[in-house]
Amino acid sequence: MARSYPPIPHKDMEAFIRVVRRLRRDCPWDRKQTHRSLRHSLIEETYEVVEALD
Repeated sequence: MARSYPPIPHKDMEAFIRVVRRLRRDCPWDRKQTHRSLRHSLIEETYEVVEALD
C-alpha cells in the first residue's frame, strides 16, 4: 500500500519529544494539563485549522 504522505524523519520526532519533555518539566501550565483539560483547546484549534483550509 502506498503512503500518501512522507513519514516523519526519526530526527524530527526526537526533537519533538525533547520539546514536549522540556515543556512538561519547565512549564507550570503544561505540567498541570490533562487530556480532559486540553479538550476545549483542541476543539477550538481544530475549528481554526478547518477554517484556514476552506
